[in-house]
Amino acid sequence: MPVARHVLSHAAERPSRLAVRGPSSELTYSALARRIDGAARHLRRLGLGPGALVAVAPADPVELLVAVLAADLAGATPLVGDPAWDRERWGQVTGEHLAAHIDAPLPHVPGHDPHPEARPGDLAWACFSSGSTGRPRAIVRTRASWTDSYAHLDRLAGIGPDDVVLVPGPLVSSLYAFAALHALATGATAILPGRWPAGRSLAAHLAGASVVHVVPHRLPDVLRQPGSVRVALVGGAALEPGARAAADAAGVRVVSYYGATEMSFVAMDADGGGLRPFPEVEIEVRPRTDGSRTGSGEARTGAQAPLGEVWARSPWLAEGYLAGAAGPLRRDGDGWVTVGDLAEPYRPGQVLRLRGRGDGAIQTGGATVVPEDVEEVLRKVPGVADIVVVGLPHPSLGAVVTAVVEAQETSAPRRALLEATARGGLDAAQRPRRWFVVPSLPRNPTGKPARALVAARLAGGDPEIRRLA
Repeated sequence: MPVARHVLSHAAERPSRLAVRGPSSELTYSALARRIDGAARHLRRLGLGPGALVAVAPADPVELLVAVLAADLAGATPLVGDPAWDRERWGQVTGEHLAAHIDAPLPHVPGHDPHPEARPGDLAWACFSSGSTGRPRAIVRTRASWTDSYAHLDRLAGIGPDDVVLVPGPLVSSLYAFAALHALATGATAILPGRWPAGRSLAAHLAGASVVHVVPHRLPDVLRQPGSVRVALVGGAALEPGARAAADAAGVRVVSYYGATEMSFVAMDADGGGLRPFPEVEIEVRPRTDGSRTGSGEARTGAQAPLGEVWARSPWLAEGYLAGAAGPLRRDGDGWVTVGDLAEPYRPGQVLRLRGRGDGAIQTGGATVVPEDVEEVLRKVPGVADIVVVGLPHPSLGAVVTAVVEAQETSAPRRALLEATARGGLDAAQRPRRWFVVPSLPRNPTGKPARALVAARLAGGDPEIRRLA
């Protein structure tokens, strides 16, 4: 069922319940339902119904959400984009497939004519990949591939209609777009600041929220001042060591998950026991198709084990990229897909142990280095706020392992300490040979470091990236 119809149902049952609050406005379920209904009617009078791809990019997150739900109710396919993009940029990522572009509040058209009936298999949602490994790609999916997973998430995370859900990031990120739509489908209140709220603003938001969606590097900020938050849903890379203990001390239950924009949920850890398949998901870890045997990060101990690619089969998979664009998503013809993420050998019933993205692996001097393995060790060094490891071209090695450190505000890490930590925790091939420091790493909309952009800036001689003495 369209999320918009869930909103209409909640409006009939709890009209005065706050549905959404943004930086400059808020709407009860009754007001949101009225806005969606009238705006959907406007879109249909423009001929934007089933099969029409509609770009949605108002700067205000509340207006953006109204437009997304209106397109959903009208039967069109909303594609959320960055409000900063101009029409040329939209053309680059969507080609000739857009039927309309919405960047302002939609007008209200009164009436009582019924909206189109929805089918689970409709191509009803579109979103962009994070862009962490290259240019963002528009991904299309059926309505059911998102909405039918909501009940599982409600049960596993304990989310219900009385919750207040903080979604502290831009909705162009599929992680945050999913979070906002799930909150409204559940009948909860969605708080949409539009970007990460810092300082006192974060404290104020957390004081009124019961659930928050974050990426791993933002979890410590939440735990320092958790307010009334009882559940933190953490999507993306692996949690830092000690994160769950810190969450327990703060009275916050952490529910972490692994997935990809193309695959939605793949695995979840709801109790600290490790990642296991999300409901209705089958997982296999297969040998890499290029025949390489990537080390697990334990090569220095002599216990090198081959990593494989994570393949999944489930109802939550996307249909693919818009207009058949190229990307990391691959299929095997039997319903299984992968985006090239790496993991240790896995059997059903075991914990899934991820080791990074295969297409980000660094080939250096005949060895294969997984950047996340190196980052995990070096991120613990005092003075390191965050770190990205990339491979820079080298005439004889193929690539040289290079670390770009985001320094903490109070102190920058010493290179000698970084090198000593690398010698103690990494195999010789994994140790960075070049070290740089930057005031702030570029990040994608989910808040994760944009690895490809870091590499591009290094190659382009960005003056903000300085060699670490």
